Amino acid sequence: MDFTKEIATLIYAAANDTALSIESIVEMIEIPPNPEMGDYAFPCFKFAKAFRKAPPIIAKELCETINHGEFVSDIVANGGYINFFMDKACFAREVLQEIAQKGASYGKSTVGCGQNVLIDYSSPNIAKPFHVGHLRSTMIGNALYNIFNFIGYTSVGINHLGDWGTQFGKMIVAYKKWGDKETVEQEGVKELNRLYVKYHDAAKEQPSMDDEARSWFVKMQTGDDEALQLWKWFTDVSMIEFNKMYERLGVTFDSFAGESFYNDKMEAVVAELKEKHLLVESDGAMIVDLEKYNMPPCLILRRDGGTLYPTRDIAAAFYRKNTYDFSKCLYITALDQNLHFAQWFKVIGEMGYEWEKDLVHIPFGLVSLDTGKLSTREGNVVLMDDLLNEAVAKAANIIDEKNPSLENKQQVAEKVGIGAIVFNDLYNSRIKDVLFSMDKMINFEGETGPYVQYTHARASSVLGKASKVEGSTAQAIDYQLLTDESSVGVFKLLAQFNEKVVDAAYKYEPYIVTRYVVDLAQAFNRFYNENNILNCGDENLKQARLAVVDAVKTVLASGLTLLGIAAPDKM
Repeated sequence: MDFTKEIATLIYAAANDTALSIESIVEMIEIPPNPEMGDYAFPCFKFAKAFRKAPPIIAKELCETINHGEFVSDIVANGGYINFFMDKACFAREVLQEIAQKGASYGKSTVGCGQNVLIDYSSPNIAKPFHVGHLRSTMIGNALYNIFNFIGYTSVGINHLGDWGTQFGKMIVAYKKWGDKETVEQEGVKELNRLYVKYHDAAKEQPSMDDEARSWFVKMQTGDDEALQLWKWFTDVSMIEFNKMYERLGVTFDSFAGESFYNDKMEAVVAELKEKHLLVESDGAMIVDLEKYNMPPCLILRRDGGTLYPTRDIAAAFYRKNTYDFSKCLYITALDQNLHFAQWFKVIGEMGYEWEKDLVHIPFGLVSLDTGKLSTREGNVVLMDDLLNEAVAKAANIIDEKNPSLENKQQVAEKVGIGAIVFNDLYNSRIKDVLFSMDKMINFEGETGPYVQYTHARASSVLGKASKVEGSTAQAIDYQLLTDESSVGVFKLLAQFNEKVVDAAYKYEPYIVTRYVVDLAQAFNRFYNENNILNCGDENLKQARLAVVDAVKTVLASGLTLLGIAAPDKM
């Protein structure tokens, strides 16, 4: 039962004479901060104009006319609010039965059925290491991919690899001067990056190297076999390392079509812009004037006729629209790229395509370490692999200390360490900067990934022990035994799961799910501490409380999975 919708229906029927719809009433229903004020509350202020009465009077009159229904035990007017008190046994029954019936599908919906959402995320540069700066785009994109799938959309994950450009001319020069095939095969991206940094240093003293690099890139563009074979090899070597990282992070993509994929698709974009008289010459370059939008011009062609990032992104957008017919195309990149996306989105609109409105830039803040060491210049990078290894090692030490006899300790440490980093990244609104502090992240107390994972493991442990207790066969639940405050607090949160997931999708904010699983874990731990479960002395009461444990375990696992975090059964 969708309790907010049921309450909205009762209000709508009683109000009778209002322009407000059931859907708009649903959006106005609140959860009171104090249970003594009710389980749900509705503010009557928007009825004032239609009723021509003060909100407190409206609340009082509606209270007298609203049909309580099976699931409402009391309705009370309080100022301009109507407070609804649920029939707690009915509430418990509806929530627990639905979760038991649907299992891991609880909270799913079909609101996006038949619609494709494209998500462009991660997108590292070939021949450069996967470093901590790539984490935010990767994990925000992965969470949104999971969340949209969960509510019925078909998510399409695209890794728009940085696999083209003058930097490959530099890489070829560096490799031919100082490289060794065997070393590159053994060391992978680490060696490629070393060569690139060496080129960068040497070119300061020998500027002519840049001319040589440009010459090699021209060869790539004109189809030179040697140039393209080296470029393809650099790409293959890089992808081996990237795929290892994605596997470790639990991230997948449906397409790795990078910048090079659109080389033969930009000419059509330029031709259409010319045909629609949108291209204007400016100092030898070709631009689209965006002055009427208070934006700088969008550069389409350089003076030498070469294309730029906007040209490639516009070509990619047309390809994606034609191939996938998306309802939304999301681009997960740093905040400092806002102008770039705003400009070329407007170019799409100027070309006459109404689906410009379906292109959405999802910006995020900066990432830093508490040690302060985060730089990608001069080859000084914090590698993602190193950060994950540090987190896993710290998790392993804590597990050794707290549960030395745990089976598969290293596998659990991997789940906890990586989960802690991902959880920390997704805990706040994406626009906020993220600080990685190992001591705070790898903490089994507080609002952290390990805390939520440990709560899931605690629920699993209780259920595991229950199955070993003689005579603990499942019985029909007496829901009247689950009307205490801590139990009801858990049910309120369980009932909100779908609402939170939908909210996270439409606001493009995974942190809504992250905060939700923290709240649910905290509510469950209150329930666990206040209620003896296995040794309560009453079989009916035990079975009722075990049903709560099972429901929480199910929803915590679903929430963590949406975030891209493992839910270990033992820790």
